[in-house]
Amino acid sequence: MIIFAEDDNIRLDNYLSEAIPDLSRSKIQNYIKSGNVKINDTLKKPSYLLKENDKIEISFPSEQALNIIPQNIVLDIVYEDENMLVVNKPSGMLTHPTVSERENTLVNALLYKYGNNLSDINGEFRRGILHRLDRNTSGLLMIAKNNQAHEFLAEQIKNHSVIKKYRAVVKGVIKDDEFEINLPIGRDTKAPHKMAVNDDGKESITIVKVLERFKEHTYVELTLITGRTHQIRVHLSHIKHPIYNDTLYGAGKGKVKTQEQVLQSFFLRFTKPFGGEIMELEIEPDEKVGKVLKFLRSEKCR
Repeated sequence: MIIFAEDDNIRLDNYLSEAIPDLSRSKIQNYIKSGNVKINDTLKKPSYLLKENDKIEISFPSEQALNIIPQNIVLDIVYEDENMLVVNKPSGMLTHPTVSERENTLVNALLYKYGNNLSDINGEFRRGILHRLDRNTSGLLMIAKNNQAHEFLAEQIKNHSVIKKYRAVVKGVIKDDEFEINLPIGRDTKAPHKMAVNDDGKESITIVKVLERFKEHTYVELTLITGRTHQIRVHLSHIKHPIYNDTLYGAGKGKVKTQEQVLQSFFLRFTKPFGGEIMELEIEPDEKVGKVLKFLRSEKCR
């Protein structure tokens, strides 16, 4: 497993508990203490804080079988070739299994359709996965079919040459037409399940562009320069414009009911594996975004 920026500063035992849901946290801690887990070829404690580009190697006892159930879940495939695909993940679906949820994730669906024809660099429970979207964030995700393609695409993500654009509806009226948010993000010391802007965090840059203004809300396009966990949600919340229905980051519930945050990854630009061909993929606003925009536009006309 190679650690990406979004998993930076997470405890080793916590990361593996999420990555390998068939094992309890206590069992994982025992594996680490017994020397079955190495970070960059060295032994670490369960409390070790992971760093971007760390390489995790795990040696499981022979009797330990780690399985994930392939499930026949329809995939919305936007692009596919012999080395990769791009899927449109729906809101409400986890990208990969967790300790508490092991079924109905994108990985379950990928395993049913592609079996072992997926990269395994990030472990069995993250087969093919290059980057993630939060459960309630919909949109475009790149999937690698083999390890060579995985490394090719992961290098682009690492170097920030992959362009990712999102659309969102936020609370409040944003005055500036376009601006950059450059604020470091790290774990929230008071709530470990959240991220926050803090001086000890990693560099995080989001470009905000206003698409449409309403009475009390703004429709925006967001370009990620970096890719930290919850980056867009944290940045917008910090400038007092949390995403519509994002209850975790202070938006509260809006008049239009949706599955949490109204946020969609709608555009990807990347270099196709093993060549110089540039791919640009874009999808239409999803049902959640459209539903909120329809309401706000009708409200605007009153």
